[in-house]
Amino acid sequence: MRLPPSTIQPVCAFDIAKDGSTKPADPLTPQPEGALRWIHLDLGDPALEDWLFANLPERAAEALVQPETRPRALAHDGGVIAVLRGLNLNEGEDRDDMVALRIWASKTLFVTVRRRRVFAAQDLEARGKAGHLPASADMLLVALAENFTSRIEENGVALENRVDTLEDILFLDDRDPSSKELPEMRRTVIRLSRFLGPQAQALARLARPDMSLIGPEAREDLEEIANRAERAVEEVQSTRDRLEALNDHLDQARNLRLAKNSYALSIVAAVFLPMGFLTGLFGVNVAGMPGVETPSAFALLTLGSIALGGGVFLVLRAFRLF
Repeated sequence: MRLPPSTIQPVCAFDIAKDGSTKPADPLTPQPEGALRWIHLDLGDPALEDWLFANLPERAAEALVQPETRPRALAHDGGVIAVLRGLNLNEGEDRDDMVALRIWASKTLFVTVRRRRVFAAQDLEARGKAGHLPASADMLLVALAENFTSRIEENGVALENRVDTLEDILFLDDRDPSSKELPEMRRTVIRLSRFLGPQAQALARLARPDMSLIGPEAREDLEEIANRAERAVEEVQSTRDRLEALNDHLDQARNLRLAKNSYALSIVAAVFLPMGFLTGLFGVNVAGMPGVETPSAFALLTLGSIALGGGVFLVLRAFRLF
């Protein structure tokens, strides 16, 4: 059952004047003339869908209520539909499980929808409560993109530092890292790679000339942010390649140790094989065994076995089998 749009409960809402000053807004009240209204909504709000279809173009409303998304951007009806992803900084959750922010931007209305808390939007909310935000929709979009990209860059640096530490452990200290650390890092970069590539493409798409909502200044900023996002993609790909090389090196080192141990056991078995045969032969309980009546027979057999083992050892050594 659909609820009336009057029950919509935004996470936050601001009216932004032309000078960038802000004041809290009620989505149900008329918008001040010349102001930009930003409404930040939660995807779990039961009244969200009705409100979106009542106030936004149909295609934009459909894009903002999609449960599963990937980064993208397109121009529509004089505005911009965009989906951007950011690191998941919510407590107790994995950073690489990236959160989505669905965006509709027009000259007078800026609507964002999230399922989980998005810190990039929360930063702007704090700025709005402090009394100042970008005065135009395109610059507000730039501010969000900047927040997303800055955190992704910081995370990329942290990942590279962790890989440096792993390389030091493997190559300098000649030790194996924690059994969980390398697989966890590989999983992290794989999950990041899923969204970072499309994110860089979406940011580059926002900077294209056919995005009529985006002004020259915002377009330059978005081009720079898109370039940084592309560099972040390359860094994650480099990190993934380094982790694969570390994993291959670790497997090779373990296989080498196993081969050396197996080889050592084979040499020991070869040395003791004739000795075992000799002692087994003299251990049979049948009549006619030589030395049964001789007191020194055991000592002679022992010395003979040792000599035989030493002889086998010397033969193997002579043939450079170890």
